[in-house]
Amino acid sequence: MSHANAALTPRARLRLARLIVEDGWSPQVAAKMFMVSPVTARKWAARLRAEGPAGMTDRSSRPRSMPTKTPLPVVKRIVKRRWRGRLGPAQIAGELRLPASTIHAVLVRCRINRLSHIDRVTGEPIRRYEHDHAGSLIHVDVTKFGNIPDGGGWRFVGRVRGERNREATANRTNKRNHRYEPRLGTAFVHTVIDDHSRVAYAEICSDEKAVTAIGVLRRAVSWFADRKVNIERVLSDNGSAYKSHAWRDACAELGITPKKTRPYRPQTNGKIERFHRTLADGWAYARFYSSEAERREALPGWLHFYNHHRHHSAIGAPPITRIENNLPGHHT
Repeated sequence: MSHANAALTPRARLRLARLIVEDGWSPQVAAKMFMVSPVTARKWAARLRAEGPAGMTDRSSRPRSMPTKTPLPVVKRIVKRRWRGRLGPAQIAGELRLPASTIHAVLVRCRINRLSHIDRVTGEPIRRYEHDHAGSLIHVDVTKFGNIPDGGGWRFVGRVRGERNREATANRTNKRNHRYEPRLGTAFVHTVIDDHSRVAYAEICSDEKAVTAIGVLRRAVSWFADRKVNIERVLSDNGSAYKSHAWRDACAELGITPKKTRPYRPQTNGKIERFHRTLADGWAYARFYSSEAERREALPGWLHFYNHHRHHSAIGAPPITRIENNLPGHHT
């Protein structure tokens, strides 16, 4: 495709060349008519004689040879230092005694100029996956949030006022640790997310024991079934609840294949780990809550917003749109 300021398009080049080759016009006269130089007119006439009308199309401006191009063995060394050492252009340039601009150009060509494109642990390029239909795989996990004291937590009211609220709440509930410090407890949020659609289900529980995790799984399976989604596999980390025989037996009863992530590799369960961050930013710490009860009451509404109305950057639409027979207009 010709650029915006090109004097001749492929069609105009053909007309110019035919005036010279077929009609016998001189290059000077034909060039004047098309407001180009005689050299340009001769070039297109020669191209027509040699290649015919097909020669009027644009060609790549890439040179046939690049004597100063970075040799392939050097490129491999640069890429190796980037992957294995996670070094920047300046550090690699210092090791290989090359200009930093050359290092940066190689990294850009190899599409590893940003460290976010490389796995933080292995140094290898990130490989992403997604199951092809809803229910093929669900991710389960537990995230924890400290309970909010009456009157609000320190994130919104400040350290001094927050500590006073903790003391007042502990006096009211009579909950303290062995050092007589306020002990407000923890909210264990059991989360379930569908790999394909990113539709999420969550419950706040008082612990993360196997019996609690199994109860959440049963209710999540029923919740997805109401939306015509049949769960086939479940992926969890290696927590004690998910390694228990009770979890294995519950999955067998539900007809679900349990799977585990590699130890010390939370990236394998990355979709739900990223959801936990969204959960914290969008619900847990999104605004001022005057009590823990108020925050817990807000969770169902936020989950509905996340599933039905929030634009998910990974799929380009709200998660519910990826589940059949569930369109955004069906939910208010």
